[in-house]
Amino acid sequence: MANSKLLFFIHILFLSFSAFGNRQTPKLFKNSPTSPINHCSIMVINLLSICIAAEAEPLHSLLKDQNEEEEEKLPFVGVNIGTDVSNLPPASDLVAFLQLQKITHVRIYDANPDILKALSGTKIRVIISVPNNQLLAIGSSNATAASWIDRNVVAYYPQTLIAGISVGDEVLTTVPSSAPLILPAVESLYNALVASNLHQQIKVSTPHAASVILDPFPPSQAYFNQTLVSFILPLLQFLSRTGSPLMMNLYPYYVFMQNKGVVPLDNALFKPLTPNKEMVDPNTLLHYTNVLDAMIDAAYFSMKNLNITDVVVLVTETGWPAKGDSKEPYATRDNADTYNSNLIRHVFDRSGSPLHPETTSSVFIYELFNEDLRAPPVSEANWGLFYGNSTPAYLLHVSGIGTFLANDTTNQTYCIAMDGFDSKTLQAALDWACGPGRANCSEIQPGESCYQPNTVKNHASYAFDSYYQKEGKSQGTCDFNGVAMITTTDPSKFSF
Repeated sequence: MANSKLLFFIHILFLSFSAFGNRQTPKLFKNSPTSPINHCSIMVINLLSICIAAEAEPLHSLLKDQNEEEEEKLPFVGVNIGTDVSNLPPASDLVAFLQLQKITHVRIYDANPDILKALSGTKIRVIISVPNNQLLAIGSSNATAASWIDRNVVAYYPQTLIAGISVGDEVLTTVPSSAPLILPAVESLYNALVASNLHQQIKVSTPHAASVILDPFPPSQAYFNQTLVSFILPLLQFLSRTGSPLMMNLYPYYVFMQNKGVVPLDNALFKPLTPNKEMVDPNTLLHYTNVLDAMIDAAYFSMKNLNITDVVVLVTETGWPAKGDSKEPYATRDNADTYNSNLIRHVFDRSGSPLHPETTSSVFIYELFNEDLRAPPVSEANWGLFYGNSTPAYLLHVSGIGTFLANDTTNQTYCIAMDGFDSKTLQAALDWACGPGRANCSEIQPGESCYQPNTVKNHASYAFDSYYQKEGKSQGTCDFNGVAMITTTDPSKFSF
């Protein structure tokens, strides 16, 4: 209302100015400082200044709201937060860490009340989730769905910026017996949002595994598994009707591992390619420089085959493991760093996909922390960007794209010994660093300034960091057979 008044005043003053300006000015007054037109100009400017001053704060608020709305429409990179972590920080510390890292979007696998409370008053947007074991109750009872929305959404919104609800996780492929429950659960939750007048602000969808799509390359030939179409089509129609995204968990890592020799590693890692190494769709002649774009376009073509063309793809999970067992040789820190760093740059470049260059899919990296409590294989516990104690598992190289993920601190990083290793293992790594590695270990000799505390771990941390700094903090120089880790805390200020 306030801003409409301002526009009204500006309109009236403009008409007044025009009326005076169109009057014939006697020759005598032309170019005179006391001419009627100059008096008019001064009057208009003064009145306009008064109006603008009176309405400045509401106008500022309007522009601020408009800017925030525009920012919401921009593609983003978020993170998934799993909780199978032995030393997961308390919710308040977790949120403080998210803010420190400039992370603006997160996805959690439940509706953890402590996290939702801690997010209150921040600008961090969160997608909350309905676990698979709650689908039956919600899908079979509107009252249960309404209660879930009241308890997990209405109780926190808008102080906590809940942006979406992911209903179940990869249900069609992991628990196919629950497939008939997805649409009823999604619709019941949506109807409860409608009843609370929150359906425009909060979107409801369900994440799918990439395997629901068959023949994903070339993308133009991709299609949804025919045995699942009876569930997928009505869900897509719901997404189209409500303006909700198709949630997809897309992992180029697994595509590469399952197609070694066919899919080059560089394609999976977003590395720059020469034209002859780009993947070309023979039907569309579209060139694909990376696997993720091909997977996204395969989803778009699959939807198009079902006459759905207005649903966008949201990548709810993607990432690369930093460590694996003997059967997972490509799960390395270097590859994880390369994939996630290039992924972030790719999204913030806003170049879209070859099929839809005008639409860049937002992504959630899997995941924030290494979930060390997860069962084998080894890679399952090593998808995180950080350890549970908030130190980086490796350094992303994302400088130049803003402040997102402040762990790109290559000028303020150190290498220290990790917890949980016996003295014999640490001593072997220490001996290598001070011997063949040629680290400067003079300061940890008896009587020197860093000799105390005289523990293997303390001395190893000193030697590891000496080697790491000597090698220019390059990738792979803080490993020592897996007993070292990178930290942003100066180890010289602490005793180990």
